[in-house]
Amino acid sequence: QVQLVESGGGLVQAGGSLRLSCVGSGRTFGSYAMGWFRQAPGKEREFVASIGWSGTLKQFGDSVKGRFTISRDNAKNTVYLQMNSLKPEDTAVFYCAYRDSRFPARSTDDYDYWGQGTQVTVSS
Repeated sequence: QVQLVESGGGLVQAGGSLRLSCVGSGRTFGSYAMGWFRQAPGKEREFVASIGWSGTLKQFGDSVKGRFTISRDNAKNTVYLQMNSLKPEDTAVFYCAYRDSRFPARSTDDYDYWGQGTQVTVSS
């Protein structure tokens, strides 16, 4: 079993920044890929970013490219999502996900464990 706990969400004005963190436990965290997804009310869960086991391979959703970055600290079992230039349309619950593979992926079906989510609200 893998447990994932997200933190760092909150209320921010448009143009501002937030950094989300996700701490994992229960497996050799550093050997597996991680991802961030988000879900706004009434919408499907959307891919945001993913990172491979070593931190070298990264993928981003089209709507966040150039504004969000993903990184990981395997010594701390933690993956981060740095969000800059936030927009009201970024408002959603953000979820951290663990993939039983070394390589990043974009689909929710490719991930095996999920956190409970953290709310991000961007005001205009």
